[in-house]
Amino acid sequence: MKLQLALDDITLDDAVELLDKVHTYVDIIEVGSPFIIEEGMRPVRIFKEKYPDCEILADTKIMDAGEYEAEETFKAGADYCTVLGVTDTLTIEGCVKAAKEYGHIGIISVGWDPGMFSLNRMYANAILPEGKDYTFWGKGVSQGHSDAIRRIKGVKNAKQYTIPVESALERVRSGENPELTTREKHERECFVVLEEGADAATVEKEIKEMPNYFSDYNTTVHFITEEELEKNHSGMAHGGFVIRSGKTGMNKEHNHIIEYSLKLDSNPEFTTSVLIAYARAAKRLYDEGQKGCKTVLDIAPAYLSEMSDEDLRAHLL
Repeated sequence: MKLQLALDDITLDDAVELLDKVHTYVDIIEVGSPFIIEEGMRPVRIFKEKYPDCEILADTKIMDAGEYEAEETFKAGADYCTVLGVTDTLTIEGCVKAAKEYGHIGIISVGWDPGMFSLNRMYANAILPEGKDYTFWGKGVSQGHSDAIRRIKGVKNAKQYTIPVESALERVRSGENPELTTREKHERECFVVLEEGADAATVEKEIKEMPNYFSDYNTTVHFITEEELEKNHSGMAHGGFVIRSGKTGMNKEHNHIIEYSLKLDSNPEFTTSVLIAYARAAKRLYDEGQKGCKTVLDIAPAYLSEMSDEDLRAHLL
């Protein structure tokens, strides 16, 4: 296992002071996105020179100009850079090219969706090629939707929960293979703290009509105090379900359901655990001489585990 230290909202001087004290205990130094926005590649160059025994991860979150931006991070001394899995193919191909030229390997779309859910979709599709996929998220806190509400004028703080519609889940689990709209699959529940003097009706209307976030869903808005938000909604729980409903038989007469689910007390902590497992895989692939960009679909499961091949076969096979 490797220990990764994330440096986000920190000055360069404070980061160096901290690393002088702890770098011998750290395997990977992550130069976070806010740090890069503030300082550019300067921290990467300085950390690589001062702490040569540590690997450097530049959390660049590349979305376009993949080859150029990845090349700049590798020139500065980064061992890893991050690429958003939702970007276009050309951007990813550019990052792959830069990684290969500089002898690096990277894994994109790592987490639980994309990530663990992607793997289970692939396995289920391979086993049941005749069928239909369904993904339900929640109940859990959507950080992006919560942030969208907090950007509304008059909102002091907010949390938003994504909730699967139970009747839709049951229809899928029954093998019905329904066609479901966005509104039929999920609903959204919002807990909002208003700024003093803000108009609740105006804020609620803006939330419910927000395109791409709330307008396609049945959305409930609750106005609460800051104390209530802190007491009852300070956690970061999440989860979800990936379901494959498929058929086999000469006349497709047999129905099968494959279901994978997650119930997470802490979305950030679980996602970190997934990242650590795939960082372990990246190191093993690098040691084998592999280069370029991979997704979770390209990594054999054994690369993720701390256990030896012998122990895996003895205890998990």
